[in-house]
Amino acid sequence: METKTLLLIILAGIAALLLALFQYVYKSKRTKLHIILTMLRFVTYFAILILLINPKFEKSTFYSEKPNLVVAVDNSESVKHLDQDSNVHNFIQSLKENQELNNNFNLEFYTFGTDVKPLDSLQFNESRSNISKVFSSLEQVYKNSISPLVVVSDGNQTYGVDYEFSSKKYKQPINSVILGDTITYSDLKIQQLNVNKYAYLKNQFPVEIFVTYIGNASINSQLIISSGNSRVYSKNLNFSKANNSQSINLTLPANRVGVNAYTARIVGLPNEKNTINNTKPFAVEVIDEKTNVAIVSTISHPDIGTLKKSIESNEQRSVSIITPNEFVRTKDNYQLAILYQPNSNFKTTFDALNENSSNKLVITGSQTEWTFLNSIQSNFEQEITRQTEVYQAEINTNYNAFIINDLDFSSFPPLKSEFGSLTLNVPYDTILYKQFGGSILPDPLLLTFEVNNRREAVLIGESVWRWRAQSYLNIESFQEFDDFIGKLVQYLASSKQRKRLNVNYESFYNGNGNILITSQFFNKNYEFDNKASLEIILKNIETNESTIIPFIIKQNNFEVDLSGLTPAEYNFTVRANDSDAAESGTFTILNYNVEQQFLNANVSKLQAMATTSQGSSYFVEDSDKLVADLMQDSSYAIIQKSTKNVVPLIDFKLLLALIALSLATEWFVRKYNGLI
Repeated sequence: METKTLLLIILAGIAALLLALFQYVYKSKRTKLHIILTMLRFVTYFAILILLINPKFEKSTFYSEKPNLVVAVDNSESVKHLDQDSNVHNFIQSLKENQELNNNFNLEFYTFGTDVKPLDSLQFNESRSNISKVFSSLEQVYKNSISPLVVVSDGNQTYGVDYEFSSKKYKQPINSVILGDTITYSDLKIQQLNVNKYAYLKNQFPVEIFVTYIGNASINSQLIISSGNSRVYSKNLNFSKANNSQSINLTLPANRVGVNAYTARIVGLPNEKNTINNTKPFAVEVIDEKTNVAIVSTISHPDIGTLKKSIESNEQRSVSIITPNEFVRTKDNYQLAILYQPNSNFKTTFDALNENSSNKLVITGSQTEWTFLNSIQSNFEQEITRQTEVYQAEINTNYNAFIINDLDFSSFPPLKSEFGSLTLNVPYDTILYKQFGGSILPDPLLLTFEVNNRREAVLIGESVWRWRAQSYLNIESFQEFDDFIGKLVQYLASSKQRKRLNVNYESFYNGNGNILITSQFFNKNYEFDNKASLEIILKNIETNESTIIPFIIKQNNFEVDLSGLTPAEYNFTVRANDSDAAESGTFTILNYNVEQQFLNANVSKLQAMATTSQGSSYFVEDSDKLVADLMQDSSYAIIQKSTKNVVPLIDFKLLLALIALSLATEWFVRKYNGLI
């Protein structure tokens, strides 16, 4: 308490006593009754003056804080494949029942496969294991507390970033409980198979296969590639302890249009423990046409290289970067022209496109000659201010020409564009609106329109290369951005009329991956209809079994998850119950489970992860030592903490009660003695 406050309290006590003496003792008889009344009045005055001074007191509250023990359990199929599922159940149960451990830690349990989830039950049915997701998900949750992590896993990751490096994000000790043993078994394995997703009819497509051998003896084997019941390739292989891996490069003919399924198999060893990893299926979609895209430009710009990479990420498409004069000479070779920042040199290009009624994408920027562009066509007209401005993008969720996904465009850097309004003279659809200063403008940034059965798109801005870079920073992949550009190119390169029902699917899927089919349905005005009821009718071609599964609505898409279907070839039909709109197709699910390719736990990587984080590693059979080490570690002791609050005296209701009591008692004494 401050000295000033203490002096005020002393003065208040003196003043209260003087006032009480003046009222009951001064010029009055000093009887016992007067002394009692003086004391009561003193208490009243002193309490009131104390309230006016309102001194503040510190109030401390003490509590104990236990550290967290975070346990992340591998729920992938590989754990069950290695016969470790019962060991995991026993280990988790022993932690939950250990009273001493629960008294010293707050136990938090999670499971991980593709994602990290709170532990509900362990089924060991996750088709992929992403161990790195554990650290990125839990680091933010427990960064401000003492929370050692226990990772219970076989260490075999099939998806995501290398967890040995991503574990450094978790700034606390990581202890690994290893599911498996260090016994080395002789094993032949197809380690990796690389093949292009698409091939072109009557061409050869390359296949690259990496085969590895674990063992000490010299052995002979054979690589066989078959399609159906036909063998299309074979090669004898020799392995030894020193020569324990081989790379086989070959080409296969693409003679049949459609999805062609193959199986690569390495002949196994006698008494080989795991023969599942001796076989790997793969498929190639053979197509008889290829989309050729011309990027026409007279300048050099990073956008041009970015567009080429994005478009050619789909091997069905090739891109040529040419000048306007070169395009005029070779125009019949291309299904789509991208005109990058047109100027007066593009006159013959526009004439050639108009003559052939060809589709095109126009991209403008700071070097666009808008006087020329306004005069060479009449579909749109830009106000010429000779000033530039930067605009961010905002997606139009009601765009309905084709299915688009929000790539978090609002986080993308702005594009540089001509300042001024854009006038459209034809009906158009906006894909992206301009956004400036946090406000969405009515002007389009990216739009499409159809005139006389010809499709065109206009992007009002340059520096698209920044968008692709930002997309990678957001999700550590270029795929979403490349898919967005690919859908735009596919729409422009096609002359098909717009349909009310659009279905987006792949020709084949790996059996252990996510199998998602998305769709959009539009009403007769081609507005997205989120009240529609869509369903997919699946028919297994081998068994003739049919299944009907409804779609669910997700933002501006309908989606159905077919993960878990039996590997086979399927015919399907998507239909809207309230209309006659329907779309059919075929896809193949390959019989391949990456989680069953492992023979041992990845002991070395789990041990390295634990050592780097100042933790320890344990085999699941020795997990009792983990509990003992945690209990003996003084850095995990229970901490007693206190909170200190400054409380003003006016918050003490007891003082108010004392004032009321002293006044009431004084009144009662005076009344009883006839002084009132």
